[in-house]
Amino acid sequence: MIQLALPAGAGFVQFSVAEMTPPDGLPTERTQGRRWVLAAKEDTLAAAIEIAEVAQRGLAILTPDLEPGVYDHERFLEIVKRLVLAKRFARIRVLIAEPQRTIRLGNRLVGLGRRLNTYIEFRNVHEDYREHREAFLLADDVALLYRINHARWEGIADTYETAVARRYLNLFEEIWTASETAQELRQLRI
Repeated sequence: MIQLALPAGAGFVQFSVAEMTPPDGLPTERTQGRRWVLAAKEDTLAAAIEIAEVAQRGLAILTPDLEPGVYDHERFLEIVKRLVLAKRFARIRVLIAEPQRTIRLGNRLVGLGRRLNTYIEFRNVHEDYREHREAFLLADDVALLYRINHARWEGIADTYETAVARRYLNLFEEIWTASETAQELRQLRI
């Protein structure tokens, strides 16, 4: 059984692999996407790449420190760059819970954000939301990579789960609105 935490008051979404098959035993036809469980950093990287490829309008990332090895991986960066250069209206928004750690570790997404600052924006998570343990990546309001605890790699990814993606996009918007632009990521040479 897997649990996904939803925004306050929404409770938990629970499902099991068995629920993906109807009681009559015939497989459910999900031609628009796929869902899978993440167990390691490599799974998270592969999921981030696949979720990012789904994006047509933008990406929203809630992360503690831009998770080195995931959001600065060459393939992920190439997808981000292709998205924003191909679609003038595309936006990449990143909420960072631990900005000082991000500065210390460095990240190539920050460098890309400096060069493409019209399309990529970073904000420090407002102190009222810093206790959130979740980490996620959203592609538009369709696809989601979700980890209930940002300190662990276990999670779930789905390339077409609009109901859950929209709930997390609403949470992201709430935190984004309360948060401030991460000036230190714009100015420092990392």
